[in-house]
Amino acid sequence: MFATAIAAIIGAMVLALVRAFAGPSLYDRILAGNSFGTKTVLLLGLMGFVTGRPDFLDIALLYALINFTATLAILRFFSYRKDPAKAEAKGGDA
Repeated sequence: MFATAIAAIIGAMVLALVRAFAGPSLYDRILAGNSFGTKTVLLLGLMGFVTGRPDFLDIALLYALINFTATLAILRFFSYRKDPAKAEAKGGDA
């Protein structure tokens, strides 16, 4: 049963990577990266349960915090970035 859950999580991670590389927009890629991070937290928690090592849960919580903070930082960074396509349409410099 746990092997099936691990395989399903890994399959979802592969699909998130496909979306991250093929996403039509920047926000699709960011969402796919965040989804991949969430699936990694699930995988770490499940592996900790399967192997009987509760230390993995601490690592999973720390990774979830880092994933959340990194997603917010990336979104903040790209929200302040000048878009060259919009600047060109207005006739100004980027």
